[in-house]
Amino acid sequence: MSTVEARIGRAAPEDAGEIFTVQRAAYVAEAQLYGDPFIPPLVESLEQVHKALTGGVVVLKAVLDGRIVGFVRAQFSDHTCLVGRLAVAPDQQDTAVGRLLLDALEAEVSGRATACVLFTGHLSEASLRLYRSLGYSETHRERVAAHLTFVHMRKALQPADHPAPDPA
Repeated sequence: MSTVEARIGRAAPEDAGEIFTVQRAAYVAEAQLYGDPFIPPLVESLEQVHKALTGGVVVLKAVLDGRIVGFVRAQFSDHTCLVGRLAVAPDQQDTAVGRLLLDALEAEVSGRATACVLFTGHLSEASLRLYRSLGYSETHRERVAAHLTFVHMRKALQPADHPAPDPA
């Protein structure tokens, strides 16, 4: 895996079109993996993406050379951050963009949430490896279709006033 120097920041409503494009491009491989062209990220409309950017959802974007190359979306349920989408442009998927986005999201929500939760498909090995490497643990599996089982994962967050110890 190579690393990139992407800038991470808050996405704005005017980013909807570019985020929509990245989402579509990123999730085509998932649709092919599961043999299902109707997965939610591929049927979500531009209007729905725009609505997420204007609502109470946290959306962070990764920008490289003036181009959005990834984003992560999350919302809250009590003190839990629900990670709803993590997408990285196909040409940037072997870089650290996904890791940078999740690290930034966890830092942003650490004072508001005590844990982050997410799910991915059971065949999505690269995603599962990424989440495990970042400290997410599997909590349970949920069969949602004959061809798809969701792997639910959770990571406890350090309180904002108690940062993680420096490993050095």
